[in-house]
Amino acid sequence: MKHDFTSVQNIYIICGKTDMRKGIDGLATLIQDSFELDPYSDSIFLFSGWSKDRYKCLYFDGDGFAMLYKRLDNGKLQWPKDENEVRNLSQQELRWLLEGLSLQQPKAIAKSAKGVF
Repeated sequence: MKHDFTSVQNIYIICGKTDMRKGIDGLATLIQDSFELDPYSDSIFLFSGWSKDRYKCLYFDGDGFAMLYKRLDNGKLQWPKDENEVRNLSQQELRWLLEGLSLQQPKAIAKSAKGVF
């Protein structure tokens, strides 16, 4: 199983509330049928339920699916609410989310485009 996820091609967050009773097969089916994404791709898929104090992470590592389930002891995640949306996150946005911060950090210095000299 891959332990360093910093080289994963895509990090997808499934916005809104997901039924956290779903297992690997149910989540993979949701990814494929509802969002038309490939659960076998080099991607991490994140899900959260009603209480926003727990999340699941689904990843295919080449020979099978791995699922991480985490319940926070203190605090809640600032999970996006749009039920029908899936978003592609950067590594930085993933860190913000898992640290309890919003995905939009208006005071963060934004990446700039290449300038012309």
